[in-house]
Amino acid sequence: MWNNREDSPAPQPRREPRVHQGLPRNAAVIGETMHVVGEIRSMEEVYVAGKLDGSVETQSAVSVAPNAKVKANIKAREVTIHGTVLGSVVVSEKIVIHENGSLIGDIKAAGIVIEDGAYFKGNIDIIRAAAPGPVAVPDPVPPSAI
Repeated sequence: MWNNREDSPAPQPRREPRVHQGLPRNAAVIGETMHVVGEIRSMEEVYVAGKLDGSVETQSAVSVAPNAKVKANIKAREVTIHGTVLGSVVVSEKIVIHENGSLIGDIKAAGIVIEDGAYFKGNIDIIRAAAPGPVAVPDPVPPSAI
């Protein structure tokens, strides 16, 4: 009726940003369309869904999404690989290479899981937690000292 135009475009629904499920709120995310070149140092978890060239160092975990391509040395508490990683990985706890994941590089870790269907080419160095030192036992007190 009034101001009705047949040629006006229909309003587009607002697109909400895609949230990667299962990530902590404070995770640093490299999105699917991103290509990051450089050095990443973080205290929080790093989630890579796009491309990363350089190095990653975090005191938390690094997760590599199924379509991600990482050419970097990684140092973290824990690493989970669903995509492709080319570089050495040093973890203080555990690394998991999932079914379609791929890692070409050396691993230094306390624990390692390589699922059936995963690809790995490199060397593995299993590290152990530092063994507790000997416990000092005090000398017995002679009864005459009591």
